[in-house]
Amino acid sequence: MLLSRRKLKLETERMTLRTPVHNDFRPWVALRSASRDFLTPWEPSWSADHLSRKAFSNRVYWANRSVNAGTAMPLFMIRREDQMLLGAITLDNIRRGPALAGTLGYWTGEAFARHGYMREAIETVVHYAFTHLDLSRIEAACLPENKPSRGLLERSGFKYEGVAQSYLQIDGRWRTHVLYASLRADRRGKAQTD
Repeated sequence: MLLSRRKLKLETERMTLRTPVHNDFRPWVALRSASRDFLTPWEPSWSADHLSRKAFSNRVYWANRSVNAGTAMPLFMIRREDQMLLGAITLDNIRRGPALAGTLGYWTGEAFARHGYMREAIETVVHYAFTHLDLSRIEAACLPENKPSRGLLERSGFKYEGVAQSYLQIDGRWRTHVLYASLRADRRGKAQTD
């Protein structure tokens, strides 16, 4: 099943998860700027124009094309009570055929970390991927020393699967990541982590 051509919107207990729009530019810049030191150790290096309006517009266009093509679900996390942007979650690299899989990525503003928002978002996106997109496997990766992210994935039902050497360039250098997955029909017991 392909993603719908209409605007994608998922509701959680406290948030609306929706594709970014051009009017999100100022809140996005403010949140990313305020959280820069918190985010950059875990992300690819920011380009010189990372916070520019043009780069953000490109993100919005990419998000819409990806949803329409059924290849990704880039979603902003908007708190319903005050319409505050909290972060983003993306189900990317959606694969059909024999794989029926996708890759999960996420970030949250420093002020909103460890308040349960991301777990709420992950559980909603994974449920949607299994029930509406008919995916069988959701993968995620993080740096081994990122204990908060590892704990978040484990509390969200992901199981440790192994290590990928030089998996992604993070903060300007190739970094090894630990791999996790959530399976639609998971019969595995609790996995051992390093």
